[in-house]
Amino acid sequence: MAGKLAILACSGALPVRIAEAQPDALRIGFQGIPNDLEGEVEVHRFEKMGTLFDALKDQGVERVVFAGSLARPPLDPSAFDATMLALAPRLMVAMQGGDDALLSQVIEIFEEQGFAVMGAHELVPGLTAEEGLLIGTPPTDADLSDVSRAWDILMALSPLDVGQGCVVAGGQCLGIETVQGTDALLRFVAETPQNLRRGFKGVYVKAAKRGQDLRIDMPVIGPATIAAVAEAGLAGLVIEAGRVMIIDRKNTLEAIERAGLFLTSRVL
Repeated sequence: MAGKLAILACSGALPVRIAEAQPDALRIGFQGIPNDLEGEVEVHRFEKMGTLFDALKDQGVERVVFAGSLARPPLDPSAFDATMLALAPRLMVAMQGGDDALLSQVIEIFEEQGFAVMGAHELVPGLTAEEGLLIGTPPTDADLSDVSRAWDILMALSPLDVGQGCVVAGGQCLGIETVQGTDALLRFVAETPQNLRRGFKGVYVKAAKRGQDLRIDMPVIGPATIAAVAEAGLAGLVIEAGRVMIIDRKNTLEAIERAGLFLTSRVL
């Protein structure tokens, strides 16, 4: 799809990867939200969406991509412009649900403004993983049993729009990802007494929710994830093929090898 692209950037490595792959893209940041983009970054406020829409249209933008980590930002209603005031009721209702409900509403709003919303995986080749063992010793039968259990848990929770990650050891669920995110889940697992693991190390499984719009909030792993998995004493990771991004793949795979873990990508 042709047309000028704008990167709507928040924190993390993903906006940087997209900017490297799409050097002609307009770079948009948001007040109070750090980002690592180099070069000229145009900064806007969430409270003034009308100003953002006008700026994008004035510069000929036809496509946008959302990239980076963003907790639900605090908003100052007294600073809302007319467009944001009109959108606020829809967004407030969506905020009562999970992330998918809110992000789906955001996509809908941008599409109503005439923008095509792209996924990072559509703009950066090789972000997702092919099926198979990517690095490390193949998982054992016990590991694979834990993977199946974790997958069942994630799929059971999927309609509730809860999270994208689960840790299972010896058939016992040690934690699921919730609004606090992956790092919090793996810290919690690291603090779990060994007797609850039933003598098994356990596995971390990361997968997209069923029906999730992968243009925003596609699951991601990277070097920091690997460090947290190693700290939690797990045997390895299993991610969903084609539906989970690997940020900084070279350093991620090297970190897995150093830690003695495995990484497998599966059609789950």
